[in-house]
Amino acid sequence: MEQYDIIIIGTGAGGGTLAWQLAPTGKKILILERGDYVPREKENWSSEAVFMDGRYTAKESWYDKNDAVFHPGIHYCVGGNTKFYGAALLRFRAEDFDELKHEGGVSPAWPISYAELSPYYLKAEQLYCVNGERGIDPTEPPESQPFPLPPLAHEPSIQKLHDDLKAVGLRPFPLPMGVRQDVSGDTPVILDRFDGYPDPTETKADAHVCCIRAALKHPNVTMITNCHVDRLETDATGKQVKTVHATIGEETLVFSANIVAVCCGAINSAALLLRSASEAHPKGLANGSDVVGRHYMAHNNSVMMAFSTEKNTARFGKTLGLNDFYFGDQDFAFPMGHIQMVGKSDEWNLKAESPFPVPSFPLKYIAEHSLDFWLTSEDLPDPRNQVLLKEDGSIAIHYYPNNLKAHEQLQKKLKSILEHLNLQPHILPNHIYLSKQIPIAGTAHQAGTIRFGNDPQTSALDTNCRAHEVDNLYVVDGSFFPSIAAVNPSLTIMAMAIRVGEHIAQSI
Repeated sequence: MEQYDIIIIGTGAGGGTLAWQLAPTGKKILILERGDYVPREKENWSSEAVFMDGRYTAKESWYDKNDAVFHPGIHYCVGGNTKFYGAALLRFRAEDFDELKHEGGVSPAWPISYAELSPYYLKAEQLYCVNGERGIDPTEPPESQPFPLPPLAHEPSIQKLHDDLKAVGLRPFPLPMGVRQDVSGDTPVILDRFDGYPDPTETKADAHVCCIRAALKHPNVTMITNCHVDRLETDATGKQVKTVHATIGEETLVFSANIVAVCCGAINSAALLLRSASEAHPKGLANGSDVVGRHYMAHNNSVMMAFSTEKNTARFGKTLGLNDFYFGDQDFAFPMGHIQMVGKSDEWNLKAESPFPVPSFPLKYIAEHSLDFWLTSEDLPDPRNQVLLKEDGSIAIHYYPNNLKAHEQLQKKLKSILEHLNLQPHILPNHIYLSKQIPIAGTAHQAGTIRFGNDPQTSALDTNCRAHEVDNLYVVDGSFFPSIAAVNPSLTIMAMAIRVGEHIAQSI
């Protein structure tokens, strides 16, 4: 059994960023990744392969609160879910770190402030090549430094939408996007298949390309792929993780380290701690508070398509955001959430989402004539919303939706805006709306299952994401969130990983 200074389990937004931050310390680091590298192949940009065939999603069966089987849209690979994310990298609003009253309840305050995380947000934006422009988003939090890169240009149909939104008094802004602009060489990359696809051009700023590749250049860093971590075992006191037990195929492996960082994503990190129950930790590792697995959040998300008789010629429409209703308005005094453009639909991803068989032709026509919006509202941390293990060790997620009225109001606002824009017939004439709520299988925004805080009775981690009960155990992914705000969680995970990495580097 080989001894390491640090073991990092997972290579996504948390684990990949943490590995990048710690690699220059010279400490002996082992990275364990459940999956393998995503192959660079023609299927990367095939909607049929990605959405219809689920070529890259995990072949797993999970269970909902009614014990019904579902197949999660989760990816096990180097870079984790960032290989497939849409790379919209927004900071939480400053107010999101404070207690915030919603129509459906209260979003709790964080144990750290926005000001404490702000310098790490800036570092994360630099690391992940965020393109954007400060001073336009009406809710953006304080920051004196510009984005590392200028905003992506709108394609003509999105620029027209932007101009019309401004004309009716709204404040659209350039969506902050993680897009590397130094990889094109003599032939510029034309952005196209991106949101939900792996990117063979490596223009997308994901954890593999930005972090793991750089970390592995250090001779003190080793990575093992296709390695499933089964459980963590502590010493007799229960205060130190002594060994990490894993399997590669039929082979069983045991590793040891002075520090263990669990970065498997909020669902699988909680599952790993629950699988690691012992006499010292009967409810699960580091779970004396009984919060591990609880307070699962994934946002109230929906996709809305505005259908027009005019073709939408944009190949990459994900350049525009709208936060005018983030904290409510004169008609609804509670936070509603965030609107952004989403990756352009085609007949194959529409067919994959259809509840019944539909011929390709009408779906192709709809896709060609649609403007595609992603709507995000906050769901609130409910202890009943929980990651559990069934008797056979498989994962169950019990989820009870909440704060839905806010999301319904956000949908109504967007519909009203689009109807108003219909006064200009060359923009959105004769439109219909196709609105789809993201089901429980949508795990892209998973958070909250191993929350951090100052009180060990109500949280599992301290403010440095170290377990209250286990001195050498850290959890660095969306698990630590006490609330999820209403923007994509990735940049906040990355920023916290840099912060935790800095803390670990100083402590060792």
